[in-house]
Amino acid sequence: MPHAKTLPALWLISDARNDAGLDRALARLPRGSGLIYRHYHLAGPERLARFRALRRIARARGHVVVLADSALTAREWRADGIYGAPRSLWPRRAGLLHLATAHDMAELGLAARLGADAALLSPVFPTRSHPGGKTLGAVRFRLLARQAGLPVIALGGMTRGRARVLRWSRWAAIDGLS
Repeated sequence: MPHAKTLPALWLISDARNDAGLDRALARLPRGSGLIYRHYHLAGPERLARFRALRRIARARGHVVVLADSALTAREWRADGIYGAPRSLWPRRAGLLHLATAHDMAELGLAARLGADAALLSPVFPTRSHPGGKTLGAVRFRLLARQAGLPVIALGGMTRGRARVLRWSRWAAIDGLS
């Protein structure tokens, strides 16, 4: 399981809208990046089959593969970790990376207290996932992230250019990387 020093800096998040380009996107990511596999739109057997295909590509590139599901399913599917709301990651499961979702200081604090390895803090910028939704912006994001007590991964409208503007090395994207 990666710890803070080896936690991937770049994360590709799967979604129904980026599925067609995921194979190519995974192959283009720098070695040792991460994939967060969600694919909530697929039924059980289809979801597993697509996960296996993407995991094969990801592992060939040395990527970490995290599943948005239970620890039990993550172990059965041979994922490297789990992703979800802080309480869904509890209790901690040895050998799995725990990535929590967070939108404010309270959720960051909960993620840290429950032992998450990192939190994805969002939305930093406007995003297609939540059109017209309230965003953190660069200043508020950095303020929250620096006080978080655990590694923070920027999410929400992220692209390589926005990561540079944000001056933040750890970030994730759905559209921005696919």
